[in-house]
Amino acid sequence: MESQGERTVRLQLTVAAAFGVVSGAAGSWAYARTGASAADIVRDLAVGWAYVVAGIVAWRSRPANHTGRLMVIEGVTWFFGNLQGTSAPALFAFGAWFEALNMAVLLHLILSFPEGRLTTVFTRRLTQAGYALVAVGGLVRTLLFDPAADTGATYLDCRGCGPNLLLVRGWRGAFEAVDTAYHAAGWVLSVFVAVAVVQRWRQASAARRRALLPAWIGIAVAVVFLMWDMLFYVVPWFGGVGSLGEQAVYLMSDLAQVGVPFAFLGGLLRMHMQRGEVSGLVIDVGTDPDATRVRDALVRALGDPTLRLGMWREERGAYVDGSGGEVNPQGPGRTPVAAADGRPLALLHHDPALAEDPELLDSVAAALRLALENAWLRTRAKDVATRIVRAADAERDRLERDLHDGAQTRLVFALMAVRRVRRGLEGHPDDTLREAADEAESSLRLAIEELRGIAQGIHPAVLTREGLAPALNALARQAELPVVVAADPRRYDPLVESTAYFTVCETLTNAAKHAKARAVSVTARHQGGRLVVETVDDGVGGADSARGTGLRGLADRIAAVDGVLHIESPVGGGTRIRAELPCG
Repeated sequence: MESQGERTVRLQLTVAAAFGVVSGAAGSWAYARTGASAADIVRDLAVGWAYVVAGIVAWRSRPANHTGRLMVIEGVTWFFGNLQGTSAPALFAFGAWFEALNMAVLLHLILSFPEGRLTTVFTRRLTQAGYALVAVGGLVRTLLFDPAADTGATYLDCRGCGPNLLLVRGWRGAFEAVDTAYHAAGWVLSVFVAVAVVQRWRQASAARRRALLPAWIGIAVAVVFLMWDMLFYVVPWFGGVGSLGEQAVYLMSDLAQVGVPFAFLGGLLRMHMQRGEVSGLVIDVGTDPDATRVRDALVRALGDPTLRLGMWREERGAYVDGSGGEVNPQGPGRTPVAAADGRPLALLHHDPALAEDPELLDSVAAALRLALENAWLRTRAKDVATRIVRAADAERDRLERDLHDGAQTRLVFALMAVRRVRRGLEGHPDDTLREAADEAESSLRLAIEELRGIAQGIHPAVLTREGLAPALNALARQAELPVVVAADPRRYDPLVESTAYFTVCETLTNAAKHAKARAVSVTARHQGGRLVVETVDDGVGGADSARGTGLRGLADRIAAVDGVLHIESPVGGGTRIRAELPCG
């Protein structure tokens, strides 16, 4: 059932989308009155609505982060200056006053990205200066702006627009000086913003730079073109390059700004795909983890080469890394990993910037907890081991739900957003922009398919919903070789079902990779109070649990639920693996 918070966010997103549509429609109508071509209008809509669409996706993905809201506001205010193309005095005055409001919002977005908030006094002062320049400077400029006389004062070519409701005719002679000072102040402010961005980049950690590189590139390009655009107003002779050159700069500036919201989404998707690597962490850690191998897997999953991993040592009462040194649990950038019963297992000492992505840390901690509890399982009595296996399966199920309901859902929304943008680009003269949208759509589809495969490998949803028999049939359809399944259509204890399922997973993997089998048969029958699962292949045989960690781990897992594993694998005679699990 939808919570009150979810309903509130959905309402806010609906209102935001409506504002985006209305602002875009009004701005395009006014822009068309100035004689703008269809290509100009489409390009203008592409920029504004790109911010709105990307902002809505970001807002929905991270409601607590204000970046999405700022992107929507940037998209809505993008069209305000176009209202100078109307003949309504009030609308003209509004458009002239707030023509540069989207620039101030863009500066706010750049300085607050990716946290969605201004983190230093310097960035807060720059943002306040940007809004003050538009509110005060824009008003003074509008009071002096006569569209009939100052025909080259805006980016619009509209000699018949206006009149200006706020025009004070007695002050008109000062317009040129005020207009030059207004744009010069904007250019200087842009320089300071560029300096702030460079400083933040230099101070950023290696992990954050890798995760956010696409967005930083987009922001840098947008700032460069923003400053270039200002040169038309600040340096008089620069505008003499000709209308064709000026239009080329405007076109490139618009295209660069289209890239900013999608660069942000690229960074956002990079973080979600990083969560998809959690399944690889589970595989890399395996059932027999050591500190060095676990740390290497964590470095790959988190993208943090500075990470230290401390494993809890009861005899020392401390977390100890692979070199024998103790890891201090106090301070920033520490994520403890505890067992289901509260026992300390490990401590991650990572880049503090990773704390801004708590979902990623939670998923990694859950995967590490799963691996370490499986290792601890083999050293405890069977009753304790059974409880831990249940916790591990619950973690698998939670990981699958997190991937399905979190990353996959957000990727789908991103795909829908890209498709809407692609439809909006139909007929656009720039083929590279459409090709970029097509490439983004293709990459998102591939990412969704890969993420579904990852979630299926961690814990298949069909096993929870429908039971063992449908799950085995689904597994057979995905196998690398022909598999025939005969299973009783009944339900068992969830722990028994998951143990039986992963037993078959392991045997099918062995049959395909090691046994060189051509076909496999799988049966699952209820016999005498036990679930008997048997797989038979026609491979080369010779399987030995003493020489392979896969079968040995499988035997440990089955023993943890008081089950028995039998292996018959004569050389050249195929392999028969039979698991007997108590099920009442």
